[in-house]
Amino acid sequence: MTMNYLTVDGMLSGTGIRDSVEGGYIAPQQLGLPDTLVERIEKWVGRYEEAHYAGFNDNLENELLDQEGIELSKLLQLLLPEAKIEYYSHARSIKLQLPQLRPYGGLIPALRKAGLDPPS
Repeated sequence: MTMNYLTVDGMLSGTGIRDSVEGGYIAPQQLGLPDTLVERIEKWVGRYEEAHYAGFNDNLENELLDQEGIELSKLLQLLLPEAKIEYYSHARSIKLQLPQLRPYGGLIPALRKAGLDPPS
């Protein structure tokens, strides 16, 4: 099994998910993600683009974008357990640590809360 290294970021003109090793962006659909999560990622990238054009001048919006990005990263880690997921804050130009994930069984409620079906 090949390990995928993915970075969630809101870079301008990106898809929200970048191949950390090869570079370049990956369409969320290519990863087999649920449509609801793909739509959520697309909306987040759109909000990030608006913040970019505003010069990242709204610290509260930047914080909200990073919180959403970290949440998206955690969901990706749950749905793609074979991948190593990182989060990069374009607004702050730094990689942010993801919270430690609990064992898989305890994360089913997190997926359901996000409106996603846990993998079987």
